[in-house]
Parts: sequence; C-alpha cells; structure tokens
Amino acid sequence: MTLIKSISGIRGTIGGRTGDTLNPLDIVKFTTAYATFIPRKSGKIVVGRDGRISGPMVRDVVCGTLVGMGFDVIDIGYATTPTTELAVRMSGADGGIIITASHNPRQWNALKLLNSEGEFLTAADGQQVLDIAEREDFEYAEVDRLGKVVIDPSFDDKHVQSVLDLKLVDVDAIRQARLTVCVDSINSVGGIILPKLLERLGVGSKFLNADVTGDFAHNPEPLEKNLQGIMQEMKSHHYDLGIVVDPDVDRLAFISEDGKMFGEEYTLVSVADYVLSEKAKENAAKGAAEPLVTVSNLSSTRALRDVTEHYGGRYAAAAVGEVNVTTKMKEVGAVIGGEGNGGVIYPESHYGRDALVGIALFLTSLAKKGCKVSELRAEFPDYQIAKNRIDLTPETDVDAILVKVKELFAQDPEAQVNDIDGVKIDFADRWVHLRKSNTEPIIRVYSEAATMEAADELGRRLMQVVYDMQK
Repeated sequence: MTLIKSISGIRGTIGGRTGDTLNPLDIVKFTTAYATFIPRKSGKIVVGRDGRISGPMVRDVVCGTLVGMGFDVIDIGYATTPTTELAVRMSGADGGIIITASHNPRQWNALKLLNSEGEFLTAADGQQVLDIAEREDFEYAEVDRLGKVVIDPSFDDKHVQSVLDLKLVDVDAIRQARLTVCVDSINSVGGIILPKLLERLGVGSKFLNADVTGDFAHNPEPLEKNLQGIMQEMKSHHYDLGIVVDPDVDRLAFISEDGKMFGEEYTLVSVADYVLSEKAKENAAKGAAEPLVTVSNLSSTRALRDVTEHYGGRYAAAAVGEVNVTTKMKEVGAVIGGEGNGGVIYPESHYGRDALVGIALFLTSLAKKGCKVSELRAEFPDYQIAKNRIDLTPETDVDAILVKVKELFAQDPEAQVNDIDGVKIDFADRWVHLRKSNTEPIIRVYSEAATMEAADELGRRLMQVVYDMQK
C-alpha cells in the first residue's frame, strides 16, 4: 500500500494503516494544512470529485474538515478536473480541492490542490502546505464560525458553454461536417459531461464504459495496450473518430477511423497545429512580427517543436508537471501548451489541461480540413516514443542514479544534457529522459526516435545502467 505526499497534493491507495495509505486521518491532516495555508477572502472552497468508488468517503472527510476550519464548501459533485478548476474562478472561491487520482487504478485516490485562480499550487506553495501538515499546528473554528456545504451542480453546463464560446471553436463547421465519434469514458465523469459537449456540437456519438461506477473497465491510463475495446469497436463500425479520456478528463487520446491509435503524444501536436495556423493568419493580418510560442514538458515529442517552427514560432521546454508547464507558458507568453500524455492547455480558456477544449479544437480542425483522422495524422512529423519504467524500492538512491547517468553522457560531444527535471539526454535524432515520478514509486524512462525499436533500445540502455548500479 502506498501514500505519496508531494507539492502537487497527497495521493495513495485506500485502506491500511495510518501514514502508509490514503486514509481519513491523513486526509483530515492534509486538508487542514491546505485550509490553514490558503489566503481567506471569500471564505469559499470548491470541491469536485471523479467517479472513483472511494470518492464519497474522501469527499465527506474533506468537506467536513473544511467546514470545521470555517470555510463554506461549494460541492459540485461529480466533476472533471478542468470543470473544478473553472468553478473556482467562476464562483470567486479562495481555492479548490479535486478528489481524483487521475490515471491511477481504482484503488487509488488523491487530493489535488488549487489556488484562487483555479490553478495548481506552485512548488513553493505546495511545500508550505507539506510543512504545515508536518507541524500539525492546527486551529479549528469555534461553533459559531463553522462553515456550511452548498451543493451546486451547475458547473458542467458552464464549462461546456465556455468551450463553445472560444473564438477558435467553430460550432457551425463541426455541425455541418456531420461527424460521428466513439467515446470511452472509463466509467467515470467523462460519461456525464462529454455527451453534453458533443450534443451541443451536433456530433453523433456512441459511448463505451459510460456508467459512472468508478469500477474502471480497464487500466485507466489512455495507452494503446489498455484500449483494445474501443480500437476493435472502431474497426468493426464506421466512426470518424475515437475519443478516450482518463477518469478526471484532463488527458485525451484519439483513435483514427481505421482503429489505429492517433498517438497520445500527437493530441497536443494536432491541436497546436490548428491553433498556430489560425494565430499565424491573425498575426499576418495585423502585421505582427512577434513569433508564436508553444510549450511542452521535457518528456514530450519533438513534433511540437517541429510544427511550431513550421509557422515561424518558437518552442520552449518545461519540467514535467502541469504547474511547471503553465509557469513556463506564462513566462514566455505561449499561445498553447501542454504535455505529451494528452494534456492540452489553452490559455484563452484557462491554465489547466482540459480534454473538452482539446476535443472541440480538434473537431474544428478536422471539420475545416474535411479530411480523415488518419490523413490528418500523416501531416505531422513521425516520431515514436517508448515509455518504460523502473520500479523503486526503499533502498533505491534515485539522486545517485541520476548523477551517474549525467556523468556518463557529460563528455559525449553528440549529447546535450538537461538536468532541470531528472536527466534528459538529447541527440541529433533521438532523446531519452529519466525522472522520478511524482505520482507513483517509479522512475519513468521515456525515449524518442524515428522507430519504436530505436527508441526502446535507447531507453533500455539507460535502464541497464540503473540496474547495474543496484547490483
């Protein structure tokens, strides 16, 4: 059983001993620390949750704790991560807590923490919450100052409307294209909000795993090995597009009309290509000379860089983690950004990964081009990413491993070493990135090359270095 405390929140498996798992006592402590830290202005905190089986238990503990701290809770019920982020901003709340373990399996849950902008806490703020939790120097509200819980289920519709209102979402073009899609919503909250979005866009749809039971039909990470059901459905019936989301609907993967994966890494690439093309036209009309900027994390495909440079733009890399990407996006004024795991961040909506925004922009691009999804995919540079992992033990010295890897390649004239987040080694035609996960007790080893064989060989070469160190 596992409990992971990090600057991005608290995450763990349900059940077990205090301090070892995500249990009511640790939930109370961490929620109290957050409520102690967050600047109090409106006195309101938004709470939303995905469809996990443990969701009601965690929600009750979180809401009760916030009430005990004197906050009024806006309980928006079943909600995606981006819906909760938007609800904080729309309601003028002081912050928000999202109860979701994202792509982790059903036995996991987590608390993700938001500031008053509906954005994840910065690393410094997250560390303050951890420090407060460690000290346990808490003070709860007296009886006359207790908060209350208000149920407000209206934010799904507000979220959908905000997507439809985006300038680059062409609802008429999508409607006229008469598209049909198949959606796998993993028995979580995507099965509630995505039918509303697609209906408003005039898109015909069939949903797989649409019941919000939290009993996930397959491993919830939207990778090809987990998506054989919808891939077979796409091959057996006629759909223009397959859509897959994770349990909290901030990651997005597409499947082509022929049942083949579009490539999770290419979700952001394809949406960025559409946004860049439209923004480039706007700049040309205005006579603007400032280059368009995009951002993704170090573990994302080079294809985004290539597409950005095609439009005369500039690409910037950030450390892995949504808050790191959004911080870099604000720093460089990026028009779009995100992560290669299917996370699209579009600032004209909000600074958070949002599958609804990604779907609407992608459908607009598809409708305007009038092509098949497989044809759209063929327009982009073709790279292959191998995603491997090394399971950690309590004895593993991750820092020593990363130092050793850095030393091995520091003298290689063909290698560029970047250590802002783990160690990334860039070559002219390939790269490999090793970093400790913030959400699982593993080292992630991502590598990219022209073929999957070459990418996997590079990744496993680095993995062997790690294994040799542990002998």
